Amino acid sequence: MTLREPSAANLQWGVVRVDGGAPQPALRDGDDVLLAAELALDDDGPDLRRALRSPTLNALIELGPPAWCAVQQAAADAPAAARRALADTTAVLPIQIPDYVDFYASLEHATNFGAIFRPDAPAVRDNWRHMPIAYHGRASTVVVSGTTIRRPHGQIGPAVLQATAQLDLEAELGYICGPTATGPIAIDRAEQHIFGVVVVNDWSARDIQRYEYEPLGPFLGKSFATSMSAWITPLTALAAARTQPPPQDPPAAPYLTAKEPWLLGIDLSIEINGEVVSRPSAKSLYWTPAQMLAHLTVNGARLSAGDLFATGTISGTQPQSAGSLAELHRGQRWLADGDDVVLRANAGAVELGEVRGRVAAP
Repeated sequence: MTLREPSAANLQWGVVRVDGGAPQPALRDGDDVLLAAELALDDDGPDLRRALRSPTLNALIELGPPAWCAVQQAAADAPAAARRALADTTAVLPIQIPDYVDFYASLEHATNFGAIFRPDAPAVRDNWRHMPIAYHGRASTVVVSGTTIRRPHGQIGPAVLQATAQLDLEAELGYICGPTATGPIAIDRAEQHIFGVVVVNDWSARDIQRYEYEPLGPFLGKSFATSMSAWITPLTALAAARTQPPPQDPPAAPYLTAKEPWLLGIDLSIEINGEVVSRPSAKSLYWTPAQMLAHLTVNGARLSAGDLFATGTISGTQPQSAGSLAELHRGQRWLADGDDVVLRANAGAVELGEVRGRVAAP
């Protein structure tokens, strides 16, 4: 096997099975995988060693940035015994997700959806520009990329229970949090509580969602499945992707105002059955990751290692930059049984990977 020095820009966190064995933490380096438990670490403490033999990344995330950096540094001198070909491993869901929150951070998406769902009312409600709007998702239905998505049932009208006829995708980015902390988390410290970034598809049943979402927001139309990429890109690997967010009008509240605000200039693509149908970009998001995390915890909410919060659908101003079929086709096209959906993301040369799923009949 030819060995090469891992690049910090290539390394991603994940959990894999090798030869059908138990899940174990790993670092992806291009087409190779480094088994974290086989790395030579300067800090060989029992907590870190135990974390690297766990079936998820939660214990490692709990140890905080110094431990994360120690493992990444050890990967630079990975012994041959630690290295496997990616093709010889099976990636699994890398974290046990304690909680999942989905935001609504794209002004373009909020405007588009307001016009679709509330054509006789203002597209964007007054509170939208004052705080990052979100809802609690269902952590137990977050699944790893490659999982088949079964068409869900729900009510679409008074006492009408049936399989959704309007199955949709949502192109999003997700942020894995840790270590455990009790809020509020100050906006300028938010990045110290973000382990990494994933690609997310928050599958949605629009007919179910439309009937149920008032007055308390989405429920069964959203809670049946959320797909997440198997590999987590460290926030530190995306330093070159930082960009200035768009101006906010009116100015955000003090707890949402950062000294140096940032977004990640990550580009996404949506592919259905091999055809790219849209190319959204996170550069256009109105609310930043730091603002989302600050708002999530401002009431004192506890942040647990492995918590996931997502941006909500990412949509741009151009016709082929929408992050959902509802926006792209205005109700004229939905996902069919057998459709293969793949979302990919990159920040320049840094590939965040993909999240894929095939739609199955109810």
